[in-house]
Amino acid sequence: MDKELVKVPFGTLDFYKYEKDGLIFYEFDATECQPPEPMVNTINVLKMIKSKNERVVGTFFHEPSPLYAKISDYFLYEAKELESGDFEITFMLK
Repeated sequence: MDKELVKVPFGTLDFYKYEKDGLIFYEFDATECQPPEPMVNTINVLKMIKSKNERVVGTFFHEPSPLYAKISDYFLYEAKELESGDFEITFMLK
């Protein structure tokens, strides 16, 4: 699977785009960021999602609970705790 570095408007992290199982993913790692940078970057990349076959996958140093409330009208999410103690969150349109 080839991951392509993509520019996210107003993003301050590296974002990668790839396709898997017919879905398009935008992936980023916010584990080294301090608030509010993880939330700001997530909201900026979520603005790019226009269809139900697109996903955003972010890795966070904690579960971003305040973010969930901000996006709950438009997005669903699945959280998975990793062995490292970080969280991998997948976001998708409702």
